[in-house]
Amino acid sequence: MKKILFVTSEAYPLIKTGGLADVSGSLPIALDALGQDVRIAMPAYADLLSSLGDLPSKRINQAGGAVEIFETKLPGTSIPVWLVSHEGAFDRSGNPYLAGDGKSWPDNAERFALLCRVSVEIAMNRMGFGWKPEIVHCNDWQTGLIPALLEDEVDRPATVYTIHNLAYQGLFPRELFRKLGLPQRFWSPNSLEFYDQLCFVKGGLVYADRINTVSPNYAVEIQGKEFGCGMEGLLRERKERLSGIINGIDEEAWNPAADPLIPNPFGLGGMAGKEMNKATLQQRFNLAVDKEIAVIAMVGRTVQQKGIDLVIEALPKLMDLPLQLAILGSGEKKYEQTLKHWNSLYPDRIALKLGYDEPLAHLIEAGSDLFLMPSRFEPCGLNQMYSQRYGTVPIVRCVGGLADTVEDASPSNLEQGRASGVVFHEASAEALLQAIMRALDLYKLKPQWRKVQRTGMKKDFSWKQSAKKYLDLYGLAVQDRQGKGNRTA
Repeated sequence: MKKILFVTSEAYPLIKTGGLADVSGSLPIALDALGQDVRIAMPAYADLLSSLGDLPSKRINQAGGAVEIFETKLPGTSIPVWLVSHEGAFDRSGNPYLAGDGKSWPDNAERFALLCRVSVEIAMNRMGFGWKPEIVHCNDWQTGLIPALLEDEVDRPATVYTIHNLAYQGLFPRELFRKLGLPQRFWSPNSLEFYDQLCFVKGGLVYADRINTVSPNYAVEIQGKEFGCGMEGLLRERKERLSGIINGIDEEAWNPAADPLIPNPFGLGGMAGKEMNKATLQQRFNLAVDKEIAVIAMVGRTVQQKGIDLVIEALPKLMDLPLQLAILGSGEKKYEQTLKHWNSLYPDRIALKLGYDEPLAHLIEAGSDLFLMPSRFEPCGLNQMYSQRYGTVPIVRCVGGLADTVEDASPSNLEQGRASGVVFHEASAEALLQAIMRALDLYKLKPQWRKVQRTGMKKDFSWKQSAKKYLDLYGLAVQDRQGKGNRTA
């Protein structure tokens, strides 16, 4: 049994803004099921604390004032969660990272540096919990300082740093480096400095015993210029310590046979419920109830990374095809406004719900025929896995985790029973349009269509498989740690 401290800025169902929360709320559960002793450390956001009521807590003194750590459990589990609180840091409502104007909170560097420092205290068993981890698993830029700060500690735990999306790096002006009181030796291109800025993510990339990403293909992609975000040289330098593990999905929350958020459960034994869900979805969005017309869905952020601009560019030609389009999400205002315009032009063909709605997301997965993910980059992606589990055939670009989890409906794959979606390569509206047309052709061929649906529904996307790979990774990190001892930056 390994003792694992899992540090994150969000975890579902406590708080969620994206896929990091899904991973942080699922991987610890899977590790616990494998007999591991895992604890979660994360910020005590104001909205979260108010929803949990009275909690036991501990207080410690840190530079800048007292820190209070509230103790709770991950809902529905016995996994301890330590919520880090400090006056002025996390005691504000709203998005964890963004102010009401959509811009980053101006004190994000101080806020998440605090999370890192307190996590180091927990990791070194200086908090009075009577527990010291063998592994500290850090996630994304908000925890990037932890491996760096642990470098100076005697008998420190091993560190694993997971890149969920390298595009978010935690970049801050040089004056914040001084304000945070970090050791001066960290201000170096070989440490936390990145083009005269403080870079949180480099703390993980430079100092962690092991680095991993959320899909094998993304681990390769980020070593190149297109997806490396300026870190490709460093990642190539550490490629022997870099790997990729595909995210799992919560198979209880995303199970079409027992999903409480959909009106008609279904499964491999019978697909009638999916057709009924399709009718419900069409009614919900005021689309014509027609079981023959293909419903194509898109759920996620309306940002360029997700390829929403490609979808918009293709809309004039898409409206000439026999399909209905259902979109749920929010993001850049210019794309939201354009989608609203198209929704007003074709209210019976294009359905739009801005924002995020978890029950509606489940209904969309359960009732749609096809699911669009034309991402420019996608470290892992979860919706393409949800879609396959729900018999909704994904149309994806061949990048990152999409390439690792969807097999194209090519003639050979169809013949061998491996096809589970439609894959295209070029990031262009024309390539997307061709992929949609190919998917619509497949939709008309019902025996082949059913075969593709069933292939996807049979796949094992469970966290159990991924958790076993993380255990192997933790073992390697411990070996690396024991082999090198403490080193000085």
